[in-house]
Amino acid sequence: MEEQKKLEELTFLGDRGYHSEHTWAKLEGDAVLVGISDFAQDSLGEIIFVDLPEAGSTFEQGEEFGVVESAKVASPLYMPVSGEVVEANEQLDDNPTIVNRDPYGEGWMIRLKANDGPDVQGLLSAEQYKQMLKDV
Repeated sequence: MEEQKKLEELTFLGDRGYHSEHTWAKLEGDAVLVGISDFAQDSLGEIIFVDLPEAGSTFEQGEEFGVVESAKVASPLYMPVSGEVVEANEQLDDNPTIVNRDPYGEGWMIRLKANDGPDVQGLLSAEQYKQMLKDV
């Protein structure tokens, strides 16, 4: 069984905002890309299944939008910003371990059209998120 990495070994990218429930949001033009943090994928271990919503689904910030399962646990996914799902990452249907390999790139989960202009600014910065993890 793999050992969890130390906080210093994990990646926290500064070009996105982090939700306290370990999801991230990144502005891409007028869309918002959403995924889970390196901390979350590392804590879960090898991901074996990802259940994502269909395009057209709408969610408020903080609502559960899907589930990620590993050999250890099934964990709900929480929406970092409010919006409408325009696309789910279908690559994850056949190959969910992409999330373990590249949680901030190919392992993205959903693309959103944000409701009232993206509220990514209200999320934690990479430094704030890392500090929150240290304080837990």
